[in-house]
Amino acid sequence: MSKLFSNLYLVVLQQIKENAMLWNLKPAPETEKVEHLSKALGISSPLAKLLVQRGIETFDAAKEFFRPNLNDLHNPFLMKDMDLAVARVEKAIANHENIMVYGDYDVDGTTSVALMSSYLLSSYEQVATYIPDRYKEGYGVSYLGIDYAYDNDISLIIALDCGIKAIDKVAYASEKGIDFIICDHHRPGDEIPNAVAVLDPKRDDCSYPYNELCGCGVGFKLIQAIAEKKGQPFEELIPYLDLVATAIAADIVPMTGENRILAFHGLKVINANPRPGIQAIIQQLDKKELTITDVVFIIAPRINAAGRMKHGLYAVELLSENDLEQAEKFASEIEKNNADRKDLDKKITEEALQQITINKEEDNYTSVVYQEDWHKGVIGIVASRLIENFYRPTLVFTKSGDKLAASARSVKGFDVYNALHACSDFIEQFGGHKYAAGLTLKPENYEKFKVKFEEVVKNSIPDALRTPEVHIDGELFLSDITPQFYRILSQMAPFGPQNMHPVFMARGLRDNGYGKPVGSDKSHLKLSIISGADDKTYNAIGFGLGDKFSLVKSGDSFQAAFTVDENHWNGVTSLQLMLKDLKEEE
Repeated sequence: MSKLFSNLYLVVLQQIKENAMLWNLKPAPETEKVEHLSKALGISSPLAKLLVQRGIETFDAAKEFFRPNLNDLHNPFLMKDMDLAVARVEKAIANHENIMVYGDYDVDGTTSVALMSSYLLSSYEQVATYIPDRYKEGYGVSYLGIDYAYDNDISLIIALDCGIKAIDKVAYASEKGIDFIICDHHRPGDEIPNAVAVLDPKRDDCSYPYNELCGCGVGFKLIQAIAEKKGQPFEELIPYLDLVATAIAADIVPMTGENRILAFHGLKVINANPRPGIQAIIQQLDKKELTITDVVFIIAPRINAAGRMKHGLYAVELLSENDLEQAEKFASEIEKNNADRKDLDKKITEEALQQITINKEEDNYTSVVYQEDWHKGVIGIVASRLIENFYRPTLVFTKSGDKLAASARSVKGFDVYNALHACSDFIEQFGGHKYAAGLTLKPENYEKFKVKFEEVVKNSIPDALRTPEVHIDGELFLSDITPQFYRILSQMAPFGPQNMHPVFMARGLRDNGYGKPVGSDKSHLKLSIISGADDKTYNAIGFGLGDKFSLVKSGDSFQAAFTVDENHWNGVTSLQLMLKDLKEEE
């Protein structure tokens, strides 16, 4: 860490300390419902409370939640245009047409392309894959991609995780005699592309029962429909679920409904019989069983690294490779890409923090930064890093051809997509989600956009959303944390949005005198906590909480917000508290 960055970091850290984290304790559920569920399931009251808070109030609902069943997946033909999509794929195969599977360069896009292409190639040879170049073509469907299809006599493009706003490009393809099937999950604009079929559960005119699928999830529904139409057993599709689970985890979609079912069974495939590409990544890890969190922080970044540092086709080749030895070579190269990515995003984050400080923008409502030589592949990661430092909606721009391109990230509760829409007079193109989006604009509009975006956010963001929050499910006595409690708690996984890892709070805690800041920069906090309720000692670790040591070293009692997890050390497994925040006893 450079001296300049170190000083900047201390300034930022002090600002974060001054804006203390808000503790948001969820309302306690009805006692009668908790007692009924506790008795029906034979579980403790704290566990029953968690379930009732998540809308699980009966034995049958709990059974469905704890044992996600593939039989509960919806009929794919309930999705609008699914019959048209299947018919067009069948026609292409019957007429020996060349098919191109097209997808974005992120994890959702590359897993989607690997899923669809490998499924089609299992019974049909004339299938090509295409991932746009992040620098030459940018996000989504491109004219270059359509020209490539035309030059190679391709008459059907299946676009995944993109295409819902490609009005002009689909029309351009049609003029060249190329049909489109779009499998997307982003919000449509006012107009739907004139494709043969547009599969997007977020379409206003689509009545599909679940609209939170990721792009790979929509692709899976298409192969499910194709398989059903030709009488292929569903069991033959299960090996593809490792890709779907990876996309669900990486795209941070709600862990509910079909996503929960697909992620649950996809994790089983990842841990029991993953495809060679994923196995090659896992082999480099010291973990026996991966959780969805491992997929988010270990597998997904490595897949992403290929598209960020080189080209997304590297990731598709890794995920489609059937030979383990060859997959290991791909994985080794991608591991190097990931290491390079880490170095680069650290450097750019330093430069972005310097820019905010030099421009005296620490007190803004937004962070908007630009440097023409920043690597386009990591600006999304840098935007997330800046939010960790300045908790506010953030955009990081770089030069992309004759335009500026940005990745946008938001804070919890604030819709950055809507904020960008309010600035659309200065934007060439944008798309994305509530919390993450991408856009391009002309260089001469950058300063105008920056002023407008600050104004829009300032006038629309509630004060409550400007401070980090920890959402707490309920209070807990540390004596309630038993191996059985943790075993049942673990069965609530996979965790994700709308089914987050439970966070608890406990009062009347003290340090036993052996607590200390740890880590090379003393930024973490390791404690042995004594609970006043039973005088037992509980191990705890708080990453990034080293500055809280002054609160506990006096010996006074304090409160803690935490999750419960397992610690594996020297062959011994024990339960520990993963601290989210500490504060003085009230």
